[in-house]
Amino acid sequence: MCSVCSVVTNPSALSPAERLRRQIAFITEVDKLKEVFRQTILTQSRRAENSAEHSWHFALMIIVLAEHSNHQPLDVLRILKMVLIHDLVEIDAGDTFAYDTKNMADQHAREAVAATRIFGLLPPDQTSEFRALWDEFEEQRTPEARFAMACDRFHPMLLNCLTDGHAWQKHGVTHDRVLARNAHVANGSQAIWEYAVRMIDDAVAKGHLLPKP
Repeated sequence: MCSVCSVVTNPSALSPAERLRRQIAFITEVDKLKEVFRQTILTQSRRAENSAEHSWHFALMIIVLAEHSNHQPLDVLRILKMVLIHDLVEIDAGDTFAYDTKNMADQHAREAVAATRIFGLLPPDQTSEFRALWDEFEEQRTPEARFAMACDRFHPMLLNCLTDGHAWQKHGVTHDRVLARNAHVANGSQAIWEYAVRMIDDAVAKGHLLPKP
């Protein structure tokens, strides 16, 4: 096959200049994640947290807490990649509040469409890698994905406990709903889940989380 035909038929055969153009287009696009705001608030200024801040804090948690995973050893670098790309879909799909049952019904479908568009900005090999990592998190079949989920669910619980149950209070969330929503934490880390349960019980005792009706 001639070299020209190879370029046409092989989607990964991009020139270095075209690869760089696509990569910078992606980097530019994902800056929009800083404009997606969540229901959780920051512990100091008490302003709404944005999804990029969540991703940073979430990634740091992976590094610090990896020893508490149910499974050892973990591929921490793969988890960090997973974590840093997982919420990019919120640029198109928005942040879906954990206790918004109506919008959660089609959350995965909306986010999958967003993943196709956003990761599709990259060169084909990176598009495939990023989509595979996003799917791995969603499918929860690997120890790395389960630990990533554990930390992802723990993070907003921690922020709520540190801000007097702000989002829980705002939306009338009750103790039983928090436990039901976040029980999957135990699949990735039993130790973190046990800590979370004590933390949630303490929030109820302080009046920051409504007890089960």
